[in-house]
Amino acid sequence: MSETVVAKRYAQALFQLAQERKKVEQIGEELRTVREVLRGNPSVYTFLKHPKITTEDKKRVFSNSFQGMTTEVLNTLNLIVDRHREDLIIDMISEFLTKIDNQKGIAEATVYSVRELSDDEKQQISKTFAPKVEKQSLNITNIIDSSLLGGIRVKIGNRIFDGSVSGKLHRMERELVSNKR
Repeated sequence: MSETVVAKRYAQALFQLAQERKKVEQIGEELRTVREVLRGNPSVYTFLKHPKITTEDKKRVFSNSFQGMTTEVLNTLNLIVDRHREDLIIDMISEFLTKIDNQKGIAEATVYSVRELSDDEKQQISKTFAPKVEKQSLNITNIIDSSLLGGIRVKIGNRIFDGSVSGKLHRMERELVSNKR
């Protein structure tokens, strides 16, 4: 079974539990914290994946590091460690947070532009593109890409909306080449 499918199953189980106990937002915030810690400290991730460190030691590190967290989060992390699936933690957290966003009608979007976008521009992009993916709004991450020459490229999930100058030039080139044949 693929790692993504397994991560989705853990996320789905935790999400259902969070809904039943009316702790979706709280657990979401705690998982964001766990993700930041793991991403910010690669040595912690290396420790968790090390085969010579016992499962009990790994679980003790989670318990000590994340003392104030809900039992749901700690038990999920411990279950993942028990099953030697530590490499799924980040993916599971991302899946859980995506479920929260889906419930709220929010999608994650990456917007590539030649310069940093203002908050007003991000808001306008959100208003324009959210309905195209049947969402109410977008959480936008702006990435600077000078190869675009101008315009923007918006990536939402597996959909890409390319309004960049380089994208238009590439499409024109393909059209010209196909017309020559």
